[in-house]
Amino acid sequence: MKKFLLLLTLCLAFSGISAQDTLQTAETAAVIQTDSTTILSTETLQTGVAPNPYKDILGKKEFVFNIGSILRGLLGMAVIIFIAWLFSTDRRRVNWKTVGFALLFQLLLAISVIAFPVVQDVFEFMGKLFVAVLNWTKAGSEFLFGPLVDTSNFGFIFSLQILPTIIFFSALTSLFFYLGVLQKVVWVMAWLLSKALNLTGAESLSTAGNIFLGQTEAPLMVKEYIPRMTKSEVMLVMTAGMSTMAGGVLAAYISMLGGGDRLMEIEFAKHLLSASVMAAPGAIAIAKILRPQTEEIDNSVEVPKEKIGKNVLDAISNGTTDGLKLAANVAAMLLVFYALIAGFNYIFEHIGSWTSLNPVIASATDGRFSSLNMQFLLSYLFAPVIWLTGVPGEDLALVGRLLGEKLILTEFVGYQSLSEMIQSGAFANPKSIIMATYVLCGFANFASVGIQIGGVGGIAPNQKPTLSAYGFRSLLGATLVALMSAAMIGMLIA
Repeated sequence: MKKFLLLLTLCLAFSGISAQDTLQTAETAAVIQTDSTTILSTETLQTGVAPNPYKDILGKKEFVFNIGSILRGLLGMAVIIFIAWLFSTDRRRVNWKTVGFALLFQLLLAISVIAFPVVQDVFEFMGKLFVAVLNWTKAGSEFLFGPLVDTSNFGFIFSLQILPTIIFFSALTSLFFYLGVLQKVVWVMAWLLSKALNLTGAESLSTAGNIFLGQTEAPLMVKEYIPRMTKSEVMLVMTAGMSTMAGGVLAAYISMLGGGDRLMEIEFAKHLLSASVMAAPGAIAIAKILRPQTEEIDNSVEVPKEKIGKNVLDAISNGTTDGLKLAANVAAMLLVFYALIAGFNYIFEHIGSWTSLNPVIASATDGRFSSLNMQFLLSYLFAPVIWLTGVPGEDLALVGRLLGEKLILTEFVGYQSLSEMIQSGAFANPKSIIMATYVLCGFANFASVGIQIGGVGGIAPNQKPTLSAYGFRSLLGATLVALMSAAMIGMLIA
């Protein structure tokens, strides 16, 4: 209880700063909204897809040495580390050498993505591959749904543009796993992690695998080791699982944020990929603070030889089936959560009407929020936390809302909201858009706690008590990882 009170105090300490910055949105946001409306009236009619009002600016982001941004980012990083240490199970036995090297690795990745053209080219190349695969998916969708997938005629339909992407990427991942390609990539990354950061081979494999696979798929690579894992290893498996993004949903987010614009899809692909890669060392740093490794470890790295499927076609078939289940789960989840949001907003708006809060909120936010609703509450509840990452003051409420939606609902809801905000021109500063992609990275939401207990616990029933005990700690850890990545990126861009 004392820990939670201290954490609340920290948030409130920054609320005075953030609240003032947040309420500065009026004039700027109004201008942007007006401009975006003008744009929508021309290009949207021609293409059926709303253009990105920030297109000309987003692609020009580069390293900028700004002492204010750097100091604010360092402050945010320090507070994030302190919060992790505050919730540590054994504060005296934290291996700060491992933590320091992991954070340094994460920071170097951030600097490389922003400041070094060679690394940018690598991520952009990977982004182009993802965009190319999106086009392949479109060909399959056109065969099934015909002209319905043509955005110029029917606009953007989520179930037709996004869900097929999840299915195809799942099949593709299964194929690469069967061919042994994915294992080789994962092995290289796992070997580097284990040797550089003194991790066990099993947790290194699982962490590296999470960059490409989901939070329940990656542990399958080390399923024979999970029953014998230490509590520290289990913590890392859970934290890394919630901190990174699987390839299928990553492609879906690229499509959502890009809005059908190939150049924007490549730009967002670069940042989404770097966010997932940066999350791996970040998860190591935070997890090893929350639950330090105190036992003897085996850092040998061995990739399991088993393959998914008896042959190529069987592997593709299995991946397609799994992707279909995931797509159906995503669709059902979004339907339910959006319905719940509507229900909560119905109640909140009536409360605001009875208490006369609605006109006060509309006036105080200059029309950004018309009444008391869930989005308003999430925006200002998480704005102090977002301030720590270095998000511009005029966009604190927006990014705070996104963090709240990710945590309470799902990251899918968060990215969908981000996409809508981008298309409407809601952000006063394009920097906030880039930082939001990092804040939303990962599966850190309350539902994931149950997913991991059920999924990983199904592999190793003897570990269910540990999984249950560390469920919410790993959720906190994964949230801190995303905020850490955002803080690092925020230091490097204007």
